[in-house]
Amino acid sequence: MSSTKNASLDVDEDVAGYARSSWWQRTVVRIAELQCQLNRIRSLESGLAPDEEQIATKVETHLNAARQAANRKKNPWSTISGADIDRAFANIHRAEAHIVRLTPKEELAELGPLVLAIARQHLGDDDPRRAKLEARLRGNDHSLTEEMRELAVTTLLAAQMAEEKERARARSFRNILLASVVATAVIAGVFILWGFLSPSSIVSNICFTPDPDTNEKVCPIGDSETGQDMLIVMAFGSAAAAFAAAVSLKKIQGTSTPYAVPLMLVLLRIPVGALAALMGLALIHGGFIPGLSNLDSGPQIIAWAILFGILQESVTRLVDRQGKDVLDNVRGAERGFRKSSSRKSEREI
Repeated sequence: MSSTKNASLDVDEDVAGYARSSWWQRTVVRIAELQCQLNRIRSLESGLAPDEEQIATKVETHLNAARQAANRKKNPWSTISGADIDRAFANIHRAEAHIVRLTPKEELAELGPLVLAIARQHLGDDDPRRAKLEARLRGNDHSLTEEMRELAVTTLLAAQMAEEKERARARSFRNILLASVVATAVIAGVFILWGFLSPSSIVSNICFTPDPDTNEKVCPIGDSETGQDMLIVMAFGSAAAAFAAAVSLKKIQGTSTPYAVPLMLVLLRIPVGALAALMGLALIHGGFIPGLSNLDSGPQIIAWAILFGILQESVTRLVDRQGKDVLDNVRGAERGFRKSSSRKSEREI
């Protein structure tokens, strides 16, 4: 059986490779839909005027650029920068706006609710373009007329630009989380390596002397400092953080955006839990926590490492809240309409 992995389904080449992500599949399907609309408009008996044909040619250019971005082979830098995603979205949005300009008069009326719904998702109540379009549609039985066409296009472009900024903020937040995961993981790795290279200088901070008279040390897995002590403390801290992350999954929502913000929020907990266990034991060793100056046994030290690994949740939960706010700001058809800071009641159309 021949492979259709990279085959094109039609002359417009509107298909993504099967190896690509589901998000890119949805993007190319949207491109195919817009191409279908453009092909139909061009095939109408009324035809296009010369100025409209120029707009149609520009729509073709936008759709081709979006296809190139969708089908371009990805690399780590393009994923981090979001260049391909932004290019695809920007060109799809401009093509959508131009198609509104090309829509025949007899079909224009039905586009009013669609444009207004998009505007209400991404523009605040106080936006003058949204307010003017909403008022004129309400006074015309929700039907878009030729006189409103440019207002609808202007409002649609403003809403789409706002959506692009929302997604850019989500990508920026994802990149910050990714950098935090890498940085904390590297720092945790440095401490582990340091523990093996120079146990007396670093591991001594997680070993205790419960009886000053005997001067006998108690470490996580013995009575002398070794790199394995550092490793086991941070391993238990990471495991405890992973357990806390699993419990917190009930509050973490998925996302339809191409940015794995929820995944980054979960991954951040693991190195943070390792560092929290190390720093917590160091604070106990330094007498910073009243009533806890010495621990009596290795299992007790590990138990406190587990506790500190779980307690990192109090910090990462704040990051979760910020991540939820960022994702909630990326509004799609499945989300509610946007309200301005004045908190006006939403008007019905």
